[in-house]
Amino acid sequence: MTPGKLVSASPLGRQVNYPDRIDPGLLFAIDRADTRTGLAAAIALPPFGEDRWTAWELSWLDARGKPVVAVGRLTLPASSPRLVESKSLKLYLNGFAQSRFDNAGAVAARLRTDLKGLCGATVKVELLSGDAIDGWPLQPLAGISLDGQAISIDHYGPVEPGLLVAGSGEVVEQTLVSRLFRSLCPVTGQPDWADIQIRYRGPRIDHAGLLRYLVSFRRHREFHEQCVERIHVDLQRRCRPQALMVHARFTRRGGLDINPWRATDADWAPEPTLRGSRQ
Repeated sequence: MTPGKLVSASPLGRQVNYPDRIDPGLLFAIDRADTRTGLAAAIALPPFGEDRWTAWELSWLDARGKPVVAVGRLTLPASSPRLVESKSLKLYLNGFAQSRFDNAGAVAARLRTDLKGLCGATVKVELLSGDAIDGWPLQPLAGISLDGQAISIDHYGPVEPGLLVAGSGEVVEQTLVSRLFRSLCPVTGQPDWADIQIRYRGPRIDHAGLLRYLVSFRRHREFHEQCVERIHVDLQRRCRPQALMVHARFTRRGGLDINPWRATDADWAPEPTLRGSRQ
């Protein structure tokens, strides 16, 4: 495990061999303090949040060598000193495919131990069998869609917080959603797609300006978790809500999807669901 190294030293964007054994040394840590440089200086970071990962391609061998498949849900607190880089997690998880375990509980225990060692915080691990999730419905993000507005947009980067505008009148509470979000991987430049959900209580936020702001991430290079924190900080600074929650569901890449949320209030945490229609 490699806390503190530069992202350029990670396996992201490089050809690598897939392991046939579990090797926690493949996990690559990213210091949150480094990724938050500049954000914390602008305004206080949200006190509550999690990074919710879904591992769709998880398998191991039972005690007799028969393969078992499952969907893994990994929940990492945003307060952890480090996060895990996604390709390194994929490589690490592939090491389970040829490893024997007595039961799913032993698999979950190994995941918790290795991920806690990397991230410096307890990681919640849930393993769901294929049969358990077959009947689960798709669950779209609840809220008022921003996407049907008949507006012109011509700014696709850099991120422009000045597009965010809030009124000075009545206090409202709204939940707003958009499926138009795209950002870029900071290492490879590959696109990352997401549905965004924003819940707030405070001065009414201009919907046109908010959609233009979200679209301004289209050429922006930043990790998923950083994008969510940036949106939260920019909304706090520009619109001064009394309470705020930002939640993103990113489409999966390499069998993994990441669903970060950040909030000013713990009871505004979004409900954990399995997936949206694009995942």
